[in-house]
Amino acid sequence: MYNPTVARLTYRALLGRRRALILFALPALLVVIAVAVRAFTGADDKVAADLLGGFALATMVPLIGVIAGTGAIGPEIDDGSIVYLLAKPVKRPTIIMTKLIVAIAVTMVFSAVPTLIAGFILNGNGQQIAVAYTVAALVASVAYSALFLLLGTISRHAVVFGLVYALIWESLFGSLVDGAKTLSVQQWALSLAEKVAGPGYVDSAVGLPTASILLAAVTVGATAYAGQKLRRLTLAGEE
Repeated sequence: MYNPTVARLTYRALLGRRRALILFALPALLVVIAVAVRAFTGADDKVAADLLGGFALATMVPLIGVIAGTGAIGPEIDDGSIVYLLAKPVKRPTIIMTKLIVAIAVTMVFSAVPTLIAGFILNGNGQQIAVAYTVAALVASVAYSALFLLLGTISRHAVVFGLVYALIWESLFGSLVDGAKTLSVQQWALSLAEKVAGPGYVDSAVGLPTASILLAAVTVGATAYAGQKLRRLTLAGEE
């Protein structure tokens, strides 16, 4: 279910000059903010939790997921170059799985690693806050990558829809409306962080069993449906 050639081409597309600038900019900004906050406020567990939850998990992780997930396949569909890939003797599920693995890897590296670094800068991992939000970022990276890879497969406006989900649904409705919180990847990831961090520093509106089921369902469901859409695209091209 993994093809090295497809992976290499996907990495090259994701880490091209334009996308690489955006991918590096967000983690760099997080680290710079962490350094500034530590310099002005000192080591403060509550401040560390607020910054990692409010910026790293709520903003940086989904935005990087949008870039990596949609960028793994969307541009190839838009410019028609996907036809050349589909003409190769590579199974369609293998193409989707390979691109998903690459998108997950890129999202994890550019979100979870800087989250861990920023957490140690802010309070030296006091109350396990840095590790808790790193775990949340790792888990969220998987679900976001699958979700946004699906968007890149089914829509030419995947980036727009991804940004709407990440910035409006997750950050706005997902933090204010109780019902929407249940359908928020951010809240699912926070349920894991809540178990790792010290009591009172991380709160999730979704219980861990429910969050685990929803994370698995979204990841598997989005990946399977993306494979079906790619298979239909192949049949349409052959006809």
